[in-house]
Order: sequence, then C-alpha cells, then structure tokens
Amino acid sequence: MSASIRVLSRRELNRAILQRQQLLRRESGPAGELIERLVGLQAQAPLAAYVALWSRLEDFDPGELSALMTSRQAVRATLLRATIHLVTAEDCLTMWPLVYPVADRGFRGAFGKQLAGADLDAIVAFGTELLSREPYSRSRLREVLGERWPDWDANAMAHAVSYLTGTVQVTPRGVWGETGPAALQTIESWLGRAPAADPSVDALVLRYLAAFGPASVADVQMWSGLTRLREVVDRLELRTYADEDGRELYDVPDGPLPDADTPAPVRFLPEFDNLLLSHADRRRVNPAGRTVPLPPGNGAAMGTVLIDGDYAADWRHHRGADASLRVTTHAPVTRAARDAIEAEAVELLGLIGSTDTPVVVS
Repeated sequence: MSASIRVLSRRELNRAILQRQQLLRRESGPAGELIERLVGLQAQAPLAAYVALWSRLEDFDPGELSALMTSRQAVRATLLRATIHLVTAEDCLTMWPLVYPVADRGFRGAFGKQLAGADLDAIVAFGTELLSREPYSRSRLREVLGERWPDWDANAMAHAVSYLTGTVQVTPRGVWGETGPAALQTIESWLGRAPAADPSVDALVLRYLAAFGPASVADVQMWSGLTRLREVVDRLELRTYADEDGRELYDVPDGPLPDADTPAPVRFLPEFDNLLLSHADRRRVNPAGRTVPLPPGNGAAMGTVLIDGDYAADWRHHRGADASLRVTTHAPVTRAARDAIEAEAVELLGLIGSTDTPVVVS
C-alpha cells in the first residue's frame, strides 16, 4: 500500500456514512428518490421502512410510501443478501438478475439436501406459473406443491419457488395502517415488465459506494451477498483510502467526507436498518459489535438509537394498559443526550400515532 494513501479514522468513516445515509440532517424530497439513492431499505419487518424514511426525511408522511407501494412504484422483494428489501420498481427489475446467484446459494445451503434428486427445475417452473397468475402465501404454496409431489418435502419445495423465482410480497402487506398476509407474486406479473436482460454489476457497486462508502471489497460483498467483486472494483475508477487497520477502502470520486467533528444528532432507526448491516467491518457505527435485534412483528415497534453517530441504545414501543416508548441506553448518557433522546422519541410517537404515550429513558 502506498504511504501517500489517506488513512480514515473510524470517526471519519462514521460521519461519511451518516451524511450519505441522510442521518446528519433530515432533508426534503420525494421518498422514492431517497429509496433509490440508498439502493433500497431493509424491510423484513413490513413497516420498518417507514421509520427508516422518517429518520431521514423532513416532514415524512407515511401515506407517501403507501401510495408508492399500492401504485407498484415501490415493492418489497427478496434481493440483497437474499433478504427482503424495499426498492423502487426499476431497481427491482435491475437488481433481481444480479442477485439471483445469492438467492440460489441461500436456498441450496438451507434446503438443498431435502430436495436432492428432485426435479428442481420442474418444481420451480410449476411454482412460477402459479405465482404469475395470482399471489400465494408460502403455506398455500406448500399445500399445492405437496399435493403435486407428495414424495418430496413440501416446505423445501415452497422455499425453492420463493428463493429461485423472482417475487415480490404484494400489498396490502407493508401498507401503513393496513394488514395483509405475506403473499408472493412474480416480479414480472406484479410490475408488468420482465427483469432487465443485462444489468450492470459495476453500476450497482458504484451506487453502493455512493451510499455506504468508503468501503472495502469485503464490505461490498457483505452488503450484496455477491462474491468475486475484487475484479469489479479493480476496473472501476475509484478513490482509494485505508482504515486504521490498514484495509484498503474504495470510494466514488465525489464521495463526501465530512469532518470527524461534525455534530451527529440522535436518530431512531428501525429493526435491521441497512446502516448497521452493510459492511463486513461494522465498527464505523457499531464500535461495541452489538447484535442488532430483529424481533418478530410488523415493524415500527422496536429498533436502535444512534447517539453521537453510534449505535448506543435500543427503543421499543409498548402498547396497551402500560403503554410507553422505552429507550434503553448501553452506557450512561449526558443530560443533553437524554434531552435529545426524549425530544426525538416524542417525534417518533407522532409518526406511529401514539402522542400521549410517555417516554422512558433508562
């Protein structure tokens, strides 16, 4: 490594990603544009994306995202890391062909043994035909596939179809204020267009770096689930840095690098926000290496809290007779930080429609 390469401190990397994730200052603008700029939002919990956007957008209205979903301009689909992400329709069509190998690897690792010797192509083709006509829940898919191939594991067959057929989880699931089953339909039938024939992995890597960089090759691979990205990075025209441990980091030419002392406000994030998951080395926002919680449920009820840019607390919204929004800090905080946590918590309660709920910080 050249002695002239700039070494970026953990704090500098922290402020860089906070700015690129729009967490240093809320900004105005369409939700769809931000979803695209961030290359999607982690969305296993259907309502988590609403909290993610509220944390980043000025005067965010949940109805804006609901409208994008019901109009099919945004969808929840199994994409990066073979997990569910909220993305724009255009990104869904572009990303699915690129991340298909990730889904294939994930399926074979989890369910391949159960279907060893089965005609997997026939199973997937049959399931794809079903999902091209109408939405199916995985339980209904298990039932139909089990009837057709009674000698094979119905659960594994249903997962084969859901992993290996490009699908979206259809609305009303994921629409604010509504409920619905986790029902799958093919990308093509839901969006009315086929996935892209020849998408660019180079463009995807550049977009990642713009939203999450500077980052190492291992970071890009962790975020996407893709492998062998060294050759992609090597052919791109990128800026090069190093972290404090000597790892090479790459960045787009115009990637912002705020000063390490740039103030970072308290921010509430949802379950599994991509800010905390999109690097192999997660210390830039999670220096203690804490496990990020993913509780069961629809989302918008629990998550993490950034204090001075770091994951330093958890939050949970309790409903019922003992309703509260509880924030549990990982270490003692200053009076100023506590005041900021309480103020931001009140704003969050405004989003989730529970403005009379007390805030408890411990």
